[in-house]
Amino acid sequence: MARKHVISVLAALAFSVGGVAFAQVPANIAKAIADPSRPAADTARDAARHPGEILALAELKPGQTVVDYVMGGGYFTRIISGSVGPNGTVYAYQPAEFIKFMAKYGEDQKTVAAALANVKPLNGPMVGLDLPDNVDAVITVQNYHDMHLKPFPTDTAAKANAEIFKSLKPGGVFLVIDHAALAGATTAPDALHRIDIAQVKTEVEAAGFKLESESPLLADKADTHTVSVFDPSIRGKTDQFILKFRKPK
Repeated sequence: MARKHVISVLAALAFSVGGVAFAQVPANIAKAIADPSRPAADTARDAARHPGEILALAELKPGQTVVDYVMGGGYFTRIISGSVGPNGTVYAYQPAEFIKFMAKYGEDQKTVAAALANVKPLNGPMVGLDLPDNVDAVITVQNYHDMHLKPFPTDTAAKANAEIFKSLKPGGVFLVIDHAALAGATTAPDALHRIDIAQVKTEVEAAGFKLESESPLLADKADTHTVSVFDPSIRGKTDQFILKFRKPK
């Protein structure tokens, strides 16, 4: 199938999961997903990760400024880069503490930034986060719970949410995706790398955000929420929530 045809098909499709319809994937995001320069290891994960539908929720448009908060290996960074285009900017934030813990985090960040002209690396600390101002969207995928790991002060999430709120333009989107924990499981972030969805809602709204919507796109009822996300029996098949917050205008 020709690449142009792939793009047009992706852009035209509406998606449905469990009877719930999802918005069409805009052409700029579909084109970024279809980019042949993306690593094969990334494209192999697209069917499970649904990047098109997820980034459509973030309302990404060409020319925007976006922060990929805790970029990991850069899977979403690359797609965001293509979605905002050459006139846009992506700040790929990799916590200094993560790079110190595992050098690969720093190497992945350098690789992505070197390959994509509109990607700017950020290496500030998780504690004392400092983001650029006037951004259109902040996206964090499977890493919100990390702010509740034992090495970090208990107010890390509160301070980070406040900084993210400050950095966004009025009307900007904060999209949070993470592995779901049992309700009230306060030790889950450190023990299982999961977090209670209600905790996230409370914390983010306390910073001034308004919860606009939540999506079941990555939900999985087979997950018991009691096993670490790194356990081979569940890895890649966890129940995940998607929360779309907005900074009021």
